[in-house]
Amino acid sequence: MGNAQEFVNRFVPGSVGQAILVLSAVVALGVGLGSLRYRKLGLGSAGVLFAGIFFGQLGFRIDPAILDFARDFGLLLFVYSIGLQVGPSFFSSLRGRGLGLNLLAGFIVTLGTLTALALRYLLNLSAPAAAGLLAGATTNTPSLAAAQTVLEATPLGQNDYLGMGYAVAYPFGIAGIITVILLTRAVFRSRSGVITGATLDAGRPTAMDFEVRNVNLAGRTLAEIPFLAHEGVVVSRVRRGKEVFVPTGTTALALHDRIRLVGQVQRLPEFEALIGPRAKPDAPQAPSPVTTKRLYVTKAAVVGRTLAELALETTHGAVATRVTRSGVEFTAREDTCLHVGDLLLVVGPQEALEAVARLVGNEPKALDHPPLLALFAGIFCGVALGAVPIFLPGLPAPVRLGLAGGPLIVALVASQLGRVGPLNWYLTPGANFVLREFGIAMFLACVGLKSGHGFLATVLSARGVLWAAGGILITVVPLLAGTLLGRKAFRLDDATLSGVLAGSMTDPPALAFASSLSESEEPLVAYAAVYPLTMVLRVFFAQVLVLLTLG
Repeated sequence: MGNAQEFVNRFVPGSVGQAILVLSAVVALGVGLGSLRYRKLGLGSAGVLFAGIFFGQLGFRIDPAILDFARDFGLLLFVYSIGLQVGPSFFSSLRGRGLGLNLLAGFIVTLGTLTALALRYLLNLSAPAAAGLLAGATTNTPSLAAAQTVLEATPLGQNDYLGMGYAVAYPFGIAGIITVILLTRAVFRSRSGVITGATLDAGRPTAMDFEVRNVNLAGRTLAEIPFLAHEGVVVSRVRRGKEVFVPTGTTALALHDRIRLVGQVQRLPEFEALIGPRAKPDAPQAPSPVTTKRLYVTKAAVVGRTLAELALETTHGAVATRVTRSGVEFTAREDTCLHVGDLLLVVGPQEALEAVARLVGNEPKALDHPPLLALFAGIFCGVALGAVPIFLPGLPAPVRLGLAGGPLIVALVASQLGRVGPLNWYLTPGANFVLREFGIAMFLACVGLKSGHGFLATVLSARGVLWAAGGILITVVPLLAGTLLGRKAFRLDDATLSGVLAGSMTDPPALAFASSLSESEEPLVAYAAVYPLTMVLRVFFAQVLVLLTLG
């Protein structure tokens, strides 16, 4: 190792080249460490933190000013890209039954913060240590970053205990959530696969065919049938004898029509009692004039408009049934507002699909060029918003969203707007992923390097054992309380509940473990529903915890 240190020292001490060399080595080792898996479990991005601690323990150093810039810029890129990723589903996840799941996740986040606050005084922890334990025990890196931004504005400044606390508690955070999920399934395992109570409306949509047997529907138009306006359901086609066509609101149904509904798999069976029995799709005697096509929204003229405003059924004889946005597919509703990069599944005759393609643009190559103007405009607005002081009663100092909260809020809003004048806020999934992973790797590498020099001494001391015990409590207490509340008050089945638990900790390894134990997609659906709000709450509560524990 002495030879490696000598090699690094050949660069001018404190130079940018030396910093890049060390950071690159840390990130490369950390990514390799994080990619190691045992039964789908691994450190993930946290591997970079432990690699940084390892290098820091060996005595590697880079210029403090360069270290701070790399850390803060990496943090900024990470939280901004996270905001753009979760923004499209953030507000929709708070509607309908998804509200119940988010209330449960919010309860878990709040109780975890209160547990950390109590341990701060019971175990006589410093404010940085308490914040670090909270972030590590909940496996939430953005909250670590948020706490760091608050600490820098206090007399404590940059404190190594923050990163050390995170590193000590993180492994117990992963193990704790998995243990609670196993306990939940063992004690509260559902007897049937039926989704109960407050399961949400989100999830991957599917299609089901029904034969019209209800005589009360004969002769009535689709617009006159109240339950067909049910949230999240689209009538994509009607088969009448040998004829197949895309219906409009003025289409009158007839007995023995076969209609295809697109919606959430949990909801569609409800329509069997209202319409008639489910029917297997028949192979047409001749090629059907109705087909499907996936079309990208790339034309500025339709961005920000709803599907109801476009009126595809009446103007083009086609219907949009599904929308894929930021990797999440959902049912196309009339009030769905189009964003740049949305992928629409449209049903209709070939000529109608071509007309809709011209209407929405459908030029995928236009999405390959990241909008740098909007990207840096959003970063500018995020940094400016993060610097605004927020005065809250009872706190000794104003709360600032900082580099963790400001860009996150701006990105959430920007992703909802989609486009403002010439600014297109859309980032392709690939570009978003690169920014997100680069940013978090830089941030964790810098935190690890700064915290590494005293890590072993702290972990092997009585203080380290105390920290580990505190981290376990911060992980387990809120999850067990959330499990009881989810079963008794919200009456969730074990698959949905495990998804909420993983989402409340924003823990992908826990989600992978929960999904491997379930035959349904409910863990993924629940995780996606609570993830956006949980992320925002953890960023905010981490700052509040630091301010409340400064005394």
